[in-house]
Amino acid sequence: MTDLEYNYVKHQIRQLTGIDLNAYKTPQMQRRLQAYLLRIGYPNWPKFFRTLRANPAELNKLKDYLTINVSSFFRDPEKYKYLQTCVLPELLRYHPVLRVWSAGCSRGQEVYSLAMLLAENAGPGLEHYLLATDIDHSALEWAKAGGPYTADDVAYVPVHLRLRYLEARHNEYWVSTKLRGMVTFRQHNLLADPVAGKFDLIICRNVVIYFQADAKDKLYHGFHNALKPGGVLFVGGTEIVPKAGDIGLEAMNVSFYRRKNPSILANKPKASTSA
Repeated sequence: MTDLEYNYVKHQIRQLTGIDLNAYKTPQMQRRLQAYLLRIGYPNWPKFFRTLRANPAELNKLKDYLTINVSSFFRDPEKYKYLQTCVLPELLRYHPVLRVWSAGCSRGQEVYSLAMLLAENAGPGLEHYLLATDIDHSALEWAKAGGPYTADDVAYVPVHLRLRYLEARHNEYWVSTKLRGMVTFRQHNLLADPVAGKFDLIICRNVVIYFQADAKDKLYHGFHNALKPGGVLFVGGTEIVPKAGDIGLEAMNVSFYRRKNPSILANKPKASTSA
């Protein structure tokens, strides 16, 4: 694909979907686009874009392909174990009701995984606020419906949580009404739309890795600003926040970063030394 052709494709996709491909790594995105055009059997881009303007279903398929909706419940189980045993207890110590944002939530697997953990730890009468956002409307509709999810999607869900929060129907799995009621879903463009409010925990996993360096920098600064002091950012297993300290984040563990908050850290309860 020539630079001229790619500029044309980027312009058309921006007009049709609102997705700015300038934020994505160029060689990788060019390969994905060429593969997609070949797969669906169109001879050229102009004909393809004419079809998209007349066919919303095909447009949604393209958006789904570009936004790379690949996830599963409790993806990287060891990271969720750390979240459950270390991160959430510390956050709940200071804020009994948590505000959580799942950014780039895809079809809801990540946010529903967290919802299960929070439902298990909610105090009487307490309701945590979970916001899940994505640019892809079709993925959000899937998430709002609570499924269907495949056996592979739920393979890492602990058995007791699967029995409590998932319903099996004809070899498919659906999220329970209770769990769906915990989450607010909203369409949102990470690179263009503002974020309302402050959060104790932000989950954005395996999304930022597809972006150019300047887009990553913008997103990480945005996440820092959207976190409360002492709040935590949970990223993908292979993702590292570059120069986290310069942004105001500090590494807690692999995939976890905390917004610096000297006042809270200095006032952590001390272990008792009494016999």
